[in-house]
Amino acid sequence: MAVKIKLKRLGKIRAPHYRIVVADSRTRRDGRAIEEIGLYHPVQNPSRIEVDADRVAYWLSVGAQPTEPVLAILKKTGDWQKFKGEPAPAPLLQPAEKAARPTFEALGGDDEGKGEAITQKKKAEKKDEAPAESSSAESTEA
Repeated sequence: MAVKIKLKRLGKIRAPHYRIVVADSRTRRDGRAIEEIGLYHPVQNPSRIEVDADRVAYWLSVGAQPTEPVLAILKKTGDWQKFKGEPAPAPLLQPAEKAARPTFEALGGDDEGKGEAITQKKKAEKKDEAPAESSSAESTEA
């Protein structure tokens, strides 16, 4: 029986996330797995990768073959290099924390109210203009 380490797809249509599983090579992609050994969430920024290094080392030692996407993930985490006896890769970059947005007071904002709005609504202007014309026409007729 050939055993593969592959990705099992979960999630919605445009928001996939994967589990790294060990399964028989003849099973379908989302089918029954022998063991789940990790997570991969590509949509998150940065991508979330969690791998159980001990279990990966065990399955690789007994002959399980990783698929190409899993091999790329194992190379990023350093588990593949550890298995092959190569030097470890550079550590994955963690995102820098975003600076908090400055508050209104920090920007020098005033708490004083400005009063009413400068411009009136358009509907209100039309109503004001119509009675003004009729009252001016009445005053000229009298």
